[in-house]
Amino acid sequence: MATGRTTTHHDGTGQSRRTVLRAGALLAAGVAAVPLTGCGLLDRDDPPPPPDPLEPLAAEARSLADRHRAAIAADAGLAARLTPIADAHAAHADELRRVIGRPEPSAAASPDPSPAGGDRAAVLAALRSAEQQGRDNAAKACADAPGDRAALLGAIAAARATHLEALK
Repeated sequence: MATGRTTTHHDGTGQSRRTVLRAGALLAAGVAAVPLTGCGLLDRDDPPPPPDPLEPLAAEARSLADRHRAAIAADAGLAARLTPIADAHAAHADELRRVIGRPEPSAAASPDPSPAGGDRAAVLAALRSAEQQGRDNAAKACADAPGDRAALLGAIAAARATHLEALK
């Protein structure tokens, strides 16, 4: 009469198949628990990723925002004119950082000082010059960028061109 158990065969060593499987499972669990640090598998010192080509443009956007804010601090009468431009540059810097996928370096360079003496014409001329250089840099970056970044860089170049008009 059959009992329904067909897996109770012994291989002559006195160990059942179930005992062998349990021992194998315990051995595998023990091997997995052994630290892998000694084998060099997890000890790699990977070099940092190369700098993103947009890094200089992101730093420039932050610098332009800071320069406009410094000009506002030096001459509060420029606030209505320069605050939207400073805000646009800050938004561009934030978006570029998002696209790059890395936060802004903690040791960001301080902005170039605005011309001293409260000479509004000199302040605006310096800002126009910085905007012109920034527009040229953004246009070049746009021309060199892959398609997924070109639209953002084109928008930044266009915004900087309108900033030049607002600073006249």
